[in-house]
Amino acid sequence: MSDPTGNNEDPDIPSEAVLDELFATIESRKAELPEGSYTTSLFTHEKGENAVLEKIGEETTEAILAAKDDDREELTAESADLVYHLLVLLAMKDLDVDDLREELRDRF
Repeated sequence: MSDPTGNNEDPDIPSEAVLDELFATIESRKAELPEGSYTTSLFTHEKGENAVLEKIGEETTEAILAAKDDDREELTAESADLVYHLLVLLAMKDLDVDDLREELRDRF
């Protein structure tokens, strides 16, 4: 999947800000529900949150298989898909990247 958000606006976003920018785009799609957006389709799918849960399962399996095959390029791509769908789920549950950061920070 290449850029499911349809956001190709600023390739100069610093890498440390990518997750925040991606999440902001996801939140924007959630609020505005623009037609033709893959992200919008996840928020409005007839299966509800099950649609994104199924995608998380699919992307997890694909990442595992890529790792097993030592396919670094595919593992990177599938991991990005997994993270994207996880961020959509967080948005669905009214959580955000800061909640994730806080949980991770608490584990150190």
